[in-house]
Amino acid sequence: MSYIYYPGCSLKGTGRAYEESLLAVFKALELELEELHDWNCCGATSYMSVSELKAFALCARNFALAEKQAKKSGTTDLVVPCAACYLGLNKAKKYLDQYPDIRTKVDQALATANLSYNDNIRIRHPLDVLVNDIKREDITAKVKRPLNGLNVACYYGCQIVRPYAEFDDQENPQSMNVLVRALGAATVDWPLKTRCCGGSLTGTVQSVGQQLSYFLLREAIRRGADVIVTACPLCQFNLECYQNEMSGRFDAPVHIPVLYFTQLMGIALGIGDRELALQRLFVPFKPKAIMRQVAGGANVGN
Repeated sequence: MSYIYYPGCSLKGTGRAYEESLLAVFKALELELEELHDWNCCGATSYMSVSELKAFALCARNFALAEKQAKKSGTTDLVVPCAACYLGLNKAKKYLDQYPDIRTKVDQALATANLSYNDNIRIRHPLDVLVNDIKREDITAKVKRPLNGLNVACYYGCQIVRPYAEFDDQENPQSMNVLVRALGAATVDWPLKTRCCGGSLTGTVQSVGQQLSYFLLREAIRRGADVIVTACPLCQFNLECYQNEMSGRFDAPVHIPVLYFTQLMGIALGIGDRELALQRLFVPFKPKAIMRQVAGGANVGN
């Protein structure tokens, strides 16, 4: 199976670990990703607040480029890993479908660049692909390091499943949980899995942003999680990188690894640490349950 891949800005910068582990996992599962040629920023949330119309035009240019590439690759599935990109592209597609006035203006903008969008692109999240295009037992069959004994808190954040995604339940998503259990790990019952981590507030009103992240970390730890996995570069950053500050600011210390779900999958699939960018973690991931299984081989997290 092959897909067109839209990395977005984060996965080429602060979210490099997400891209590196995603590409490694898809390769191990024999899923082909072909990067979208000449892609541009989706506009993210900040551009939406400046000019929604221009943000829609930015997204539509990516759709038009994907359609051109699809003629050669044979696939119309556009895989979008970043939560903000996934939300922004989905929103643009919905608005272009539902509001003729917006569509007319965006089409005119595309025409000035000799591009056109013909509604032939399907936006997919990697979770959607891994849960719905591959059988769970086929993933389990490729596991080389079962994650038995590991308790995982799956954090979806607020952008992947709401309000436009249709591949998972918007109130109680399960796709990441299904994948984690296919690797042999257990998932903790964690009602905060779609609660906001604070988003960009960690850089603007830091006390408020960090408090929102702190609530998530404390609850995951309280429920017995050994590790948190997520699918959003900003969520991963907020939950991992401020733990020392949060430990000093609030009542109780927090210390728990926060991985991309693709990194955890890669560990179970036997992919090397460097390929999974585990060295980029601020909080090392070295659970005893896995260390015992890889004794004599490469240590997880080194």
